[in-house]
Amino acid sequence: MDATEIGLWGIPLAMLGGAIRVSTPFIFVSLGEAITERSGRINLGLEGTLVFGAMTAYAVAVMTGSPWLGLLAAAAAGLCFGLFHGWICKFRGVNDIAIGIALMLSGSGLAFFFGKPFIQPSAPDLPAIPFGGWSDVPQVQAALNVNALFLIGAALAVFLWWAFRNTRAGLIVRVVGDSSDAARAMGLNPNTVRLIATGIGGALAGIGGAYLSLYYPGSWTEGISSGQGLMAVALVIFARWNPLGCFAAALLFGGAGALGPALQSVGVTQGYYLFYAAPYILTLVIMIATSSPSRSLAGAPGELSITK
Repeated sequence: MDATEIGLWGIPLAMLGGAIRVSTPFIFVSLGEAITERSGRINLGLEGTLVFGAMTAYAVAVMTGSPWLGLLAAAAAGLCFGLFHGWICKFRGVNDIAIGIALMLSGSGLAFFFGKPFIQPSAPDLPAIPFGGWSDVPQVQAALNVNALFLIGAALAVFLWWAFRNTRAGLIVRVVGDSSDAARAMGLNPNTVRLIATGIGGALAGIGGAYLSLYYPGSWTEGISSGQGLMAVALVIFARWNPLGCFAAALLFGGAGALGPALQSVGVTQGYYLFYAAPYILTLVIMIATSSPSRSLAGAPGELSITK
């Protein structure tokens, strides 16, 4: 590949690599929220869970020298946040949207408070798999340097899509999400199912946060999330609560987020920073496009707060 071809393929390769890197947190947060919402509960506190998970992972990785222990700690922290959210929301008269906003603010605040000592120290990164080793072109190697969490997220999306359709656990979550009365008639406790689903969703959001601090961008700062937790909620609605749709939409969001850096990597120095706003514009467009009364809630679980 000569210099002309490299220049021609520079932007697509940079966007491919960027889409993979940027989409990974979206994949985990959106899949976690899909599980939660399919059970009939919405969790707007995922932004706080994401930020707290990023701080926890970074802090544990700094203290132990192991990014994998940091990842596990982030998942545990997210699980605790999710279980707390699920426990509070089981009480009559409690609004899960309001509780989610409160947990979003408290999670972010706690992360900023406890994370201040870890802004300067350097933590070990999560490893990546070099799928571009067959090429001697740096752009190809960089684009195909894929973190293992992206592959795990892709496999998880396929598994959840299959599980919702073909397993007893998937059926239970769907029944509870569609009708509490039908769930009780089957001998199920909707509060328990939603508690477990919200906990799992929180754990996956924590893993998404660990990716942010331990791989890309690979540091702990107070503005590390940039609203990705909230965007993931919009992504789930856009994907119609389908795990495979969540994965595809995450790649779309990731590609939009990679557009600015891709232009910068090939020497575009004028106006490229405007493209950094692409994910937020895309979120706004998606929310407007899905706000039609005739189709916005098509496929939504019947017990979800936004359907009532």
